[in-house]
Amino acid sequence: MENIRILAINPGSTSTKIAVYVNTKFAFLKNIKHSADDLAGFPKITDQYEFRKKFILDELRDADIDINRINAVIGRGGLIKPIQSGVYEVNHAMLEDLRKGVLGEHASNLGGLIAHDIATSIHSARAFVADPVVVDELNDVARVAGHPLFERRSIFHALNHKAIGRIFAESTDREYNDLNLIIAHLGGGISVGAHEKGRVIDVNNALDGEGPLSPERSGTLPAGCLAKLCFDGKHTWEDVKRIITGRGGLMAYFNTNNAYEIEVRAKDGDPKATLIQNAMSYQIGKEIGAMASVLKGEVDAIILTGGIAHNPVLVSYVRDMVTFIAPVVIYPGEDEMKALAMNVLMVLTGKIEAKKYI
Repeated sequence: MENIRILAINPGSTSTKIAVYVNTKFAFLKNIKHSADDLAGFPKITDQYEFRKKFILDELRDADIDINRINAVIGRGGLIKPIQSGVYEVNHAMLEDLRKGVLGEHASNLGGLIAHDIATSIHSARAFVADPVVVDELNDVARVAGHPLFERRSIFHALNHKAIGRIFAESTDREYNDLNLIIAHLGGGISVGAHEKGRVIDVNNALDGEGPLSPERSGTLPAGCLAKLCFDGKHTWEDVKRIITGRGGLMAYFNTNNAYEIEVRAKDGDPKATLIQNAMSYQIGKEIGAMASVLKGEVDAIILTGGIAHNPVLVSYVRDMVTFIAPVVIYPGEDEMKALAMNVLMVLTGKIEAKKYI
């Protein structure tokens, strides 16, 4: 196989990760940190576009990477319209929706915008996104929320879910599309999905804070108490939004979103840290049990991934709750940069076709 050079871009709330891959091997990796002061002058996230792009180009130049040798640029997919899983070439319709923020503002919206701009400056390079958070494969019955004013939406860590599903399948000499899996991504937000033969037919909306409590999200809150809070005259919409996501979960209990810090405090005997960590573990196990019922008990494996999957106490707690359903497999951490590169490599080598965003 000829050497295919891929630039992957993953904008986060306070950082921009970039990586250059030559086929399956990374040649360069950088996590650019942005301070709160750096970003304070931008009223909207999309206003950070030129600022972040300049950082990326400067880092590549300082690393002596010839950008003109890049064959493809892939960005982390943002909050575009709900789409099927896959690799999408960036087009005009996607650029417009990323700029508008059709499903909301998020730093990942910058991924496709910057990828397209850099690719168009390189002769014959193409721009893509892969498995953005809005991948939607829900069964119709899973969309029903209980009142016609509401509908459940699929917003989750699709990129890592799909990548880990394929990695596990390959490790067992099977195809991802032939397996029933429950995959739990355990990070700043937690998403637990039922993967039925390659489709995520049910998953909690991790962006809006649904599901288990996590480092930054409260999880599914008691509806009556939440409604009362909204009308108590003390809390604004922005206050409630931060309670649900951003300053919920571990942030609310401990004023930190550092799950490792809470892990250490629990290990040292802090009763509050132990209780809340156990509660997070309990809720993860409970959500996995719900997804097992979605798959009618036909589960080939339960996979725990993401940064919190490094916590042996939490993993043991969850395993004790759900191992009766299926074998539990651990893939601690996440490698979204490699997942982005591997997705676009499948397109460039002809294994799959890029999909069109409309």
